Amino acid sequence: MVQFTFSRSTAGVMRDILTVTLNPSLDLAADVASVEPNQKLRCEMPHTDPGGGGTNVSRAIRLLGGMSRTFVALGGATGDRVEELLIEAGLDVIRHEAPDETRQSLVVTSKTTGDQYRFMLPGPKWFPLDSTAAEAAIVEAAKPDSLVVLSGSLPPGMPPQVMPDLCERLAEKGAQVVADTSGPALHLFASGEGPRPHVLRMNHFEGSEIVGHPLGDLKETADLASELIERGAADIVIVARGPEGSVLATKDQRLHSHAAEVPVRSKVGAGDTFVGSFTLSLAQGRPLDEALSHAVAAASAAVMTEGTLLCRPEDAARLIAHCPARPI
Repeated sequence: MVQFTFSRSTAGVMRDILTVTLNPSLDLAADVASVEPNQKLRCEMPHTDPGGGGTNVSRAIRLLGGMSRTFVALGGATGDRVEELLIEAGLDVIRHEAPDETRQSLVVTSKTTGDQYRFMLPGPKWFPLDSTAAEAAIVEAAKPDSLVVLSGSLPPGMPPQVMPDLCERLAEKGAQVVADTSGPALHLFASGEGPRPHVLRMNHFEGSEIVGHPLGDLKETADLASELIERGAADIVIVARGPEGSVLATKDQRLHSHAAEVPVRSKVGAGDTFVGSFTLSLAQGRPLDEALSHAVAAASAAVMTEGTLLCRPEDAARLIAHCPARPI
């Protein structure tokens, strides 16, 4: 494996990383000549990957030369196949039994237009006892002083309150949470009224939902991130702006790293690659400006690959110089 080349070495022992995926998927990605309604669309041979926010974060960390433990809820034959793929990718898998068959997703790219169509199935329905058991298992799996990544959608039936509840229980164990979520769970964090994660990441569409209108320029995005810090939503807030890179705010800093100009093949997994790289940098004790620069470079590298392949580490390393983090 090609190792991810950082701009400087980091002394000390790397903190443990635990990623959590409660609604994983078996991801199929294929090309087709064109997408037309009411026609049989004969796709090319598909590429198969394990999917879901946390599993992609763990895959990215592995590609970038780090290690994490991967807590994933799996069920049925599809879940067995996802587990096989995760192990083949060199991941340390902690399997938790889901209440039913793991979902699948399909990404189809039109070779005529380059447009990408993403079909995401909902996954099995969870009941209160399922949620309680999973929450207890996650807390049990976390280690003191670890970084726990809560990423991806919640399965149907799981209440969004699980996310702040996990933040509280993990904090009691001495772990810090990196949350990359959306919908009601994100709005719970954004309110600043309950337990908060250490890092809260969202994209600009999700940020627009919070403020109630489309986010404008970088300053307005940084203002939102700063406001969320003041509310107590997190210690670090990150808002992704697609090709414009990402904005980061703490109570003392406001930073921006612009994405590298690269050919775009697929945007699938770019956000998860960002989270993987950023979390790896935190685990290694890197300063936030370096962590942001490395993460934006890794996300830029991810859009250069087809389907669900995530990033090539040599591309991520090469692009760091094109993604410096600067104050806003």
